[in-house]
Amino acid sequence: MDPRFFLRGLAIGFSIAAPVGPIGLLCIQRTLDKGRSSGLVSGLGAATADAIYGSVAGFGLAFASTFLIDQQAWLRLIGGAFLIGLGVRIWLRRAVDATAASKDARGLAGDYASTLALTLTNPVTIISFAAVFAGLGLGSRGGDYTSAASLVSGVFAGSAAWWVILSSGVSALRGMFSPGRMRLLNRVAGTVIVIFGIAAILSVVF
Repeated sequence: MDPRFFLRGLAIGFSIAAPVGPIGLLCIQRTLDKGRSSGLVSGLGAATADAIYGSVAGFGLAFASTFLIDQQAWLRLIGGAFLIGLGVRIWLRRAVDATAASKDARGLAGDYASTLALTLTNPVTIISFAAVFAGLGLGSRGGDYTSAASLVSGVFAGSAAWWVILSSGVSALRGMFSPGRMRLLNRVAGTVIVIFGIAAILSVVF
């Protein structure tokens, strides 16, 4: 594994994951509501999707990239509807004691799957990776799979590192949130996530 490409991928994965959007907000809400494990697993779902899209771009899978870009309208509609439904569920969620973390394995699996699906339905992700990888020269290197693998591994590690940092930092603040504050947080987070979903759908219509 080429350490230079791995380090580049590390920086790319971290920088793409770090901006706070619907996934970041969801990770924060779940960490405060259900515990660090929920927030971390949610983030790892997004990191997995980043690695998948990074693989599509890095290994030169032009047919997959073209298909995803051609279907971006449907993907945005599906992702937007998913965000709206998720936001409504969070808004209606009953506040619980923030000191009681959920250890339900099925719940964690659902947290992982939901953020994986949400990130995969964002066509901007594949476009971003394709542009970055082309800028690094990987798009023109036919058969350079070792460099691509190093870069994709770095992308996953960098994205995962951000979610570890975020979930750990937010988890340290859980003791400050009473059930009343958690109820307010759920209302705010749910509303913002619904707005993100509506914006995704409107981006297709207009």
